[in-house]
Amino acid sequence: MAGSGAANTAGLSGWALLEEAVRRQAPCLSAPTTGRTGECDVCRRPLRTSTRCYLCAEQAESMPGLLADAVVPVCFAPKGGLHARNLWLYKSGQAGAGTARLALLALLAVFLRDHGPCVWAAAGMPGPTHLAVVPSGRRRPGPHPLRALAGPLTGLPWAELTVAWPLDPAGRIAGPGRYRAVPLPGARVALLDDTWTTGASAQSAAAALRLAGAQSVAVIVLGRHLLPEPGLPAFEMGRCAVHQCPARADRPGQ
Repeated sequence: MAGSGAANTAGLSGWALLEEAVRRQAPCLSAPTTGRTGECDVCRRPLRTSTRCYLCAEQAESMPGLLADAVVPVCFAPKGGLHARNLWLYKSGQAGAGTARLALLALLAVFLRDHGPCVWAAAGMPGPTHLAVVPSGRRRPGPHPLRALAGPLTGLPWAELTVAWPLDPAGRIAGPGRYRAVPLPGARVALLDDTWTTGASAQSAAAALRLAGAQSVAVIVLGRHLLPEPGLPAFEMGRCAVHQCPARADRPGQ
């Protein structure tokens, strides 16, 4: 894994290999935890006052009834850290992009296996019927890199989203017309985003899915971007932002 040191993985396969890849990253990662005070109750950004950050409150006011039912970051991504670097590198053609993709794939696969049910419960759904990825504001050719990464993990059909507004590379403009979605009457959508800075892109995508008929939307974010600050909780495989999962004796590979 990029920047996580060498480890002997000979003889490992399947889930054991993915878990080892996550363990190797874990000492360099931080993540929100359920029940922690001092975080926005939507995006989990650390706060000193209030229970919701300014941007999440603004989006709730501007798009009432259209936002995601749950937003669950897998990890924080402090600027300059390993995770923030991998989230930038995996979409590039630079040296190390493949290693960064494998690091993120392992994180997402193990998170979905162990904490998917926590996310679905937080969103009030029994489980997703469709998978979607927030479109890139930069209009890269071909499929979004996260779609290529996540597609084989679930086998769910795609809820297609396309950019409707002019190019917004900064991703700061939120609105229900920013994206278009195919008709999705009654769908329950797992909406994936690689990074969350302002939340404008992910919540605009959630609004488009709602307007297309989706019954519920759960957003899973690989990295919640923020500035480095002391006291961020350490990442642990057995915890997530919405539920502390007990160890599972029936996990594959155990």
